[in-house]
Amino acid sequence: METLFHYQNNYLIVTVFLILGILLPIVALTAGRFLRPHDPNPAKQTTYESGIDPFHDSRIQFNVRYYIFALLFVIFDVETVFLYPWAVAYEKLGIFALIEMLIFVVMLVIGLLYAWKKKVLKWN
Repeated sequence: METLFHYQNNYLIVTVFLILGILLPIVALTAGRFLRPHDPNPAKQTTYESGIDPFHDSRIQFNVRYYIFALLFVIFDVETVFLYPWAVAYEKLGIFALIEMLIFVVMLVIGLLYAWKKKVLKWN
């Protein structure tokens, strides 16, 4: 009987957190909507650039290499997220997990070599 209560208690805790996770943002946004001042006028809806009236289009072109460099950083950053739990549980996982992780790392190294060959990592 005690294990049944234990499982129900776990579901109760998850349910309470789920309800709070849904209700708190809704309540906060609704309260903010009613409490904030609302006085729209054309001056407030203009683009603000450090006190200077905008004189050209705000969209600028930038080198796509910055985007690719950031994307490569995110890919290798996510790799470390996968490597840490694997390293912690390595003894329990065995040789099969070692082979899987080696395949994963080899695929990432191949991607890095491809990016290096295409000179994506070369900074001008």
